[in-house]
Amino acid sequence: MESNQTSLNNKKFTIPVDVEQPRTLELDQKSDEDAFDYSKRSQWLRAAVLGANDGLVSTASLMMGVGAVKQDIKVMILTGFAGLVAGACSMAIGEFVSVYSQLDIELAQMKRDRERRSEEEGKEEKEDLPNPLQAAAASALAFSVGAIVPLLAASFIREYKVRLGVLVGAVSLALVVFGWLGAVLGKAPALRSSVRVLVGGWVAMAITFGLTKLIASRGL
Repeated sequence: MESNQTSLNNKKFTIPVDVEQPRTLELDQKSDEDAFDYSKRSQWLRAAVLGANDGLVSTASLMMGVGAVKQDIKVMILTGFAGLVAGACSMAIGEFVSVYSQLDIELAQMKRDRERRSEEEGKEEKEDLPNPLQAAAASALAFSVGAIVPLLAASFIREYKVRLGVLVGAVSLALVVFGWLGAVLGKAPALRSSVRVLVGGWVAMAITFGLTKLIASRGL
């Protein structure tokens, strides 16, 4: 008996420890981050980035077109301001109609599927529905932010050629920033996006300037 007791006392009991558990938790956290769907940002990202790019390119191109035939700074600034107001209103109305159409389609689909869904699922779907007013306001604001860049760049420069150069330089810098920002938020290649936006803006300004100059030289 004594030998049995001593043998029991000498035995060591070990508690199994899961060493892999912390590593598994870290891997799960990383996989959750990797599994984040960046396409969920597409709705507001599209409205914001495209609105800013449209405001920047359209207003700058409009000012360049007028500047091709009119060297007066007041005419260029008034033209740019009119383009800002008209473009912001157009973007807001267009985005409102577009998102409202999308909302009508989703509501109709929810109505058709209502019998097969629970009330909780219906509430979750309602929270994910698009907001037309929010999209319209975001588009108008983004367009205005983009359009302010060429207006500010040309407002305080009297010399005609210097004004055009500063306008092109400021717009080019803003195009690179907008392209980079959209790529970073959407986890896309930044360099490719920035170059694409920059070249597109240059082409738009060059075409507007060249065609306006050509038409004015023909006496039309």
